[in-house]
Amino acid sequence: MTESARPTISIALCTYEGKAYLPMQWQSLLDQKQLPDEVVIFDDHSTDGTAELIQQLAAEAPFPVRVLKNSVRLGSNKNFERALAECTGDLIFICDQDDFWLPEKINTLVHYMQQHSATQVAFCDAYVTDEELNGRQGRFWEEVRFDERAQNRWQSGEMMEVMLDGNRVMGCAMVIRRSFLPTVLPVPTDIPGYIYDGWIALAAAALQAIDFIDKPLQLYRTHVQQQIGVREQEAADPVHLWDRFVRHRAGKLAPLREKQAQLTQIRKLLADRIPPDASGFAQLDRRLVHFTMRSHLSPNRLFRIVPVMNSLRQGNYNRYADASANWYAPYLAVLGDILE
Repeated sequence: MTESARPTISIALCTYEGKAYLPMQWQSLLDQKQLPDEVVIFDDHSTDGTAELIQQLAAEAPFPVRVLKNSVRLGSNKNFERALAECTGDLIFICDQDDFWLPEKINTLVHYMQQHSATQVAFCDAYVTDEELNGRQGRFWEEVRFDERAQNRWQSGEMMEVMLDGNRVMGCAMVIRRSFLPTVLPVPTDIPGYIYDGWIALAAAALQAIDFIDKPLQLYRTHVQQQIGVREQEAADPVHLWDRFVRHRAGKLAPLREKQAQLTQIRKLLADRIPPDASGFAQLDRRLVHFTMRSHLSPNRLFRIVPVMNSLRQGNYNRYADASANWYAPYLAVLGDILE
């Protein structure tokens, strides 16, 4: 796609019980510096008057609007899948019902995609606000730990590594090329640890075809009805040094085996859609080998030493340590793997 070729723009907007929030989001779409060529709205069987409001907004819109409804509730994954599949634009923006786009959002992301023809997915940051869209309580990327270090890793080609640490991409900040949809649709029903937006990002990361724009181009509303939000989660109990020697071995292995199962399932799902020579698979496979080793160490401590020390020498214990962990956490994990 050249700079001079103007891509057509679709917005995939999903709604469910959104009557209270939709008008402000809709107004932000009307106020875009670059208007879309179409808006596709899929309502997930709302009962609060959202469907009637949509019809009113569509009738007054300065761009074509198609309204579709699910006869039964499908949930956000399948609702967004259906909305994306109905879009006809070259570039598709995913839109939640309860946020607010800044006027330059579409124009900025379209310009980026025009200049980066190999990019299949791009995403921006957002200001986190309260339920009334008041205040700017920080940046969304701060909440999901997409900090400078993670961004540098991403730009160096470690997109898959960063995504496997946890999803950094929210769907409502994405723009996707329609030509990429056959790779990600239908959305798998079981993506452990991720929903539809994480799945799209993982698939694009496998191909190293996802970029970020370091600008907050929308307001991200936080409220109690959100399915996925940035509200603080309860911290897990820390594992102290003494605990490593008194807890049952099955308790130690359980989270490692859960992690290995998660990575195995993600690997399988991606392998069904992505060419086997995609560069992101090397990063996924290295992580999978590490957690397979850790979760299947011999009951004999002497037999654990060689595989554990090999993985330490390869940098894996440091590479896969939690970003917020102390500097010595990887070495405690090594000690635990050998001795517990």
